[in-house]
Amino acid sequence: MFLGQFYHNLDNKGRLMVPSRFRFQLEDEGAFVMRGFDQNLMVLPASIFLSISESINKLSLTDPDARRLRRYVFSTADRVHLDGVGRILIPAFLRELAGIDTQVVVVGNGSFFELWSPENWDAQAEQLQDAQGDAGRFAVFALTPE
Repeated sequence: MFLGQFYHNLDNKGRLMVPSRFRFQLEDEGAFVMRGFDQNLMVLPASIFLSISESINKLSLTDPDARRLRRYVFSTADRVHLDGVGRILIPAFLRELAGIDTQVVVVGNGSFFELWSPENWDAQAEQLQDAQGDAGRFAVFALTPE
């Protein structure tokens, strides 16, 4: 499980040092990096990405929203592998889409992790400070401890 927040720098080639606690989850199968839904990037272990892609591929080609989702996901996805020191290369076009320059915030999100520019993460983190509003928004999910 991917948990926590980490601030890292990209090197001059656009490589990200993956936090050490995340690396073991990517070592065997690699991962896919793709555009996120909130001006960020998502890094998904290959098994998670392939499961999502199977679901997308089952959608009707005649549905315009399904075609748009296919384009959104597949046109911005790229396979990545850890190099010998634990880095992944973030393609330039994806860094540009997410507004990531040299600094990146790595944010755990359960079964995957996200990459944010510090500015976009600060704005997102500020939204997460609305405890009263979040309580109402999250109530529909019926989260209960077991």
